[in-house]
Amino acid sequence: MARCRSYLRGLDICVTVLLLVSGVVMISVGFSSTDSDKPVAKLLEKLSSSDGLLVLQVLGPITVVLSLLGLCAASLDIKSLLLLFSALTFVEFVALIVVASPLIQIQAQMDSAVEDVFVNVTPLHKQQTYIKQELSKLQASESCCGLRSFEDWGEQFPASCLCTSPTRFPQSNLEVSNVSSVDSCVLAVRIPHYIWVHSEPCGAILKNYLTFPIKVRIGIISAVTTITIAAIALSLALGLEERWRGSAVESTVDDYNRVKYQPQPYFS
Repeated sequence: MARCRSYLRGLDICVTVLLLVSGVVMISVGFSSTDSDKPVAKLLEKLSSSDGLLVLQVLGPITVVLSLLGLCAASLDIKSLLLLFSALTFVEFVALIVVASPLIQIQAQMDSAVEDVFVNVTPLHKQQTYIKQELSKLQASESCCGLRSFEDWGEQFPASCLCTSPTRFPQSNLEVSNVSSVDSCVLAVRIPHYIWVHSEPCGAILKNYLTFPIKVRIGIISAVTTITIAAIALSLALGLEERWRGSAVESTVDDYNRVKYQPQPYFS
């Protein structure tokens, strides 16, 4: 039994250290993530992906403090501290579950909200100069054009939309009907001639930039809750050892009301 308990203590310490590392990760992500790195941040400012940052910034330090308390309790084998750690960690676990639910809903609603923004800002050539400049940078780096399609620019395509195609430019309407797209380029009309532009829209790329931080925060919170459950279970097992551990002596009563005591073997 003593050997089994030492295993539990060692496992509890390992899980608590893992919880401590998770708290440090929560702090790092919470204070280092900003929306300023998001492409065309001005365009999507109403769809802030800062949801969950405050959770990480607040619960991260709390997780670190509770982990240190759990390490002290497990190392010193103080049952009252183990039970206190379990109770406080359970409260944090409930808080994590409560704040994770809105994040999942936000992620589910993000796609439709982004589509609404894309519809409201077209045609793009009428937008503010800053937005057009930022979108042009994204188009140049990702070889894309427009938000939903290249038609979002109307007939006023910026230089970042232009695509170099190995196919020669068509000289007649007949050739235009025969050659409409090549590789990642597509023919677009800009009076009085035709030009090649990138066929890939930038909307999907912007969605990934916007939803990726939320997915990371949901993943971190999910991992922390899993570790928290393990830490609570192990600490309770150690703190309530006297409750679940059987008696070392078994007593029996015979027909003459005589009590017989028999020592029980220890299980390792």
